Amino acid sequence: MLKKLEQDMMQALKNKEKEKAGALRLIISKCKNKAIEVRKELSDQEIIKVLQTVAKQHKESIKLYKEGKRDDLVEAEMRELGFVEVYLPSMMSEEDLRSLVLSVIADVGASGMADFGKVMPNVMKQGSGKIDGNSAQAIVKELLS
Repeated sequence: MLKKLEQDMMQALKNKEKEKAGALRLIISKCKNKAIEVRKELSDQEIIKVLQTVAKQHKESIKLYKEGKRDDLVEAEMRELGFVEVYLPSMMSEEDLRSLVLSVIADVGASGMADFGKVMPNVMKQGSGKIDGNSAQAIVKELLS
């Protein structure tokens, strides 16, 4: 997957797409830093985790920029987020996530908010890479209330 990112960055440079090339360069840099940190080459799954972290950072930035009424920065962050999301696996739909949460609640025998700590880790584990933690958290809270 890292090779694909590098090839796409080179293509973006050739096509004079500076913004895309810059976003991909940042992702590649983060992947290489993570590889140095763990002292081995990253698997595709580990690269996806790095991509998810980058996407999460962009989403948080978008939220903060919207609160600060900085529409110019919101647009730039949204474009960069779009470059990242191309490489992420497709996310689970809300209906699928809701049914996953319901099955986990049934499996662990959860009955109220006191069981949130039992449900949430199982939901994240079963939907690894395909669910947004904030969405999952909201649905778990809603169903346990």
